[in-house]
Amino acid sequence: MSVIEETYDVCVVGAGHAGCEAALACARMGLETIIFTVSVDSIAMMPCNPNIGGSSKGHLVREIDALGGQMGINIDKTFIQSKMLNKSKGPAVHSLRAQADKASYSMEMRKTLQSTEHLTIRQAEVSEIITEDNKIAGIKTFSGAIYHSKAVVLCTGTYLRARCLYGDVINYTGPNGLQPANHLTDSLKAHGVEMFRFKTGTPARMDKNSIDFSKMTEQTGDERVVPFSFTTDPESVQIEQASCWLTYTNPKTHEIIRANLDRSPIYAGVIEGTGPRYCPSIEDKVVKFADKERHQVFLEPEGLNTNEMYVGGMSSSLPEDVQYEMYHTVPGLEHAKIVRNAYAIEYDCINPNQLLPTLEFKNIKGLFSGGQFNGSSGYEEAAAQGIVAGINAALYVKEKEQLVLHRSESYIGVLIDDLVTKENHEPYRMMTSRAEYRLLLRQDNADLRLSKYGYQVGLISQERYDWVVKKEKLIQDEINRVESVTIGAKENVQKLLEEYGSTPLNTGTRLTELIRRPELDYEKLAPIDEGRPELPEEVQEQVNINIKYDGYIKRQIKQVEHFKKLENKKIPDDFDYDAVDSLRIEARQKLKLYRPVSIGQASRISGVSPADITMLLVYMEQVKK
Repeated sequence: MSVIEETYDVCVVGAGHAGCEAALACARMGLETIIFTVSVDSIAMMPCNPNIGGSSKGHLVREIDALGGQMGINIDKTFIQSKMLNKSKGPAVHSLRAQADKASYSMEMRKTLQSTEHLTIRQAEVSEIITEDNKIAGIKTFSGAIYHSKAVVLCTGTYLRARCLYGDVINYTGPNGLQPANHLTDSLKAHGVEMFRFKTGTPARMDKNSIDFSKMTEQTGDERVVPFSFTTDPESVQIEQASCWLTYTNPKTHEIIRANLDRSPIYAGVIEGTGPRYCPSIEDKVVKFADKERHQVFLEPEGLNTNEMYVGGMSSSLPEDVQYEMYHTVPGLEHAKIVRNAYAIEYDCINPNQLLPTLEFKNIKGLFSGGQFNGSSGYEEAAAQGIVAGINAALYVKEKEQLVLHRSESYIGVLIDDLVTKENHEPYRMMTSRAEYRLLLRQDNADLRLSKYGYQVGLISQERYDWVVKKEKLIQDEINRVESVTIGAKENVQKLLEEYGSTPLNTGTRLTELIRRPELDYEKLAPIDEGRPELPEEVQEQVNINIKYDGYIKRQIKQVEHFKKLENKKIPDDFDYDAVDSLRIEARQKLKLYRPVSIGQASRISGVSPADITMLLVYMEQVKK
């Protein structure tokens, strides 16, 4: 029987947030790329929460943008509300979050893919990977069609052997009732890939017309919207914004949940997969936080052209009748009508310890992966891995050195490093607390940190990169100027200090010292800084932060320098850990299993102690001699 056979440079499996970034990266780097999806209508679909960004996730979106990715540009075009979170805290934890119009977000990304040169979209279920001598050779679809390629990027999301559950109802579908991918798992297992079974969940969607918002607290967006993408004109995102609403569960809600726990597939043992600890269902919250009388519930619009409202904070897999009873106890939802039931979804994913920091499989050359398939959760985590996997797949095909982002330079580096070096028994979620150098890895300076990599691989234009270089110089020149300015105890100075409740001057002082006062900043002191040049707002922001937090920043830079020394001590692929007699047995086993690429990576593997690292370093030095 004759079958379709085609040849591409790269095949991308899955068109969710990871797949879109991977495919766009490969195509924009000049490679003939084909992206497969079970449904063309589900490209960049948002099956769960209708937002992009949030605490630490906003950092990831900014970093994706700095590398030349699409997520930030896409949400800037399709958001309906935007907020900068944690503004009352320091700049390290400021994080942008935007409500999306889900349908518009998906359509806008689809338009981008369709208009990208070298990129082909194909609706088909991929059922097999094809290898030759442990090297990728292409993929096969369920119909039998063969697509030869030099690299494959797996971004299957939550579709592999997916099933959706609530109560005793089990639907063997992917998210939103879409077709699951039931065949690829067997092919991966046959190739020696270790698989996990994870689960996640989503809350009900309510009919907006049946909700009493008068019993809720309105949540509005920021007066001045900050865009996600460094390429977006800030004036273009100053739009009329939609509102979200805050309400709470109560003891009655919790009583109903407790009385029906035996009917939840999670507690009845029907669900096999492990769920996310940091995004628990309402059942989990009520059980694990039994002392709390209420939990926050956010009502968020799913778009401007739909009445569906997302009930954030109340994901569940309880039966349909219990869902109605439970939701109706929440103030404002007493008469709410459910458009879509809440459900849990189970799916297959891999043990990410099988991956190199480049997101290439250690044992199958040319096979890369990204997103929830790697055991993570969230659109942003998926897209971040997708762009790295796509870049490295393209570099692999071009026979160039692949990109590794380190923990010291990006949240993406933290995310990937955690996935490939730590034992992950639940969906991984990014948090600011996971980043050791978060004062350096702020969302506001992502372009300064990462644009050079986007430029080097060909995803950032010369013009854009030239501006980043110029911006860096403007920042440093202004910091140098400010450090040399002395402010005297003049009348206008004392008046300004009094205006902001700041201690008056007895003698002259450096302008930098005034900027470092908590109640003052670079902008507020402009009236008494006579030689100040006209500078873009983004440059002024960096000058202020760098001066205000100078001591802390310098301390973290020193820590990073030590970190880089360990990262630069490479461990050969064929290193014989059994030859290091002084290593503990557990450390030897873990090192052989993970095959770290550097001493720095080895030091972060659970079960490997600082003493083990010292022994390893000593042995490597002896071998050199």
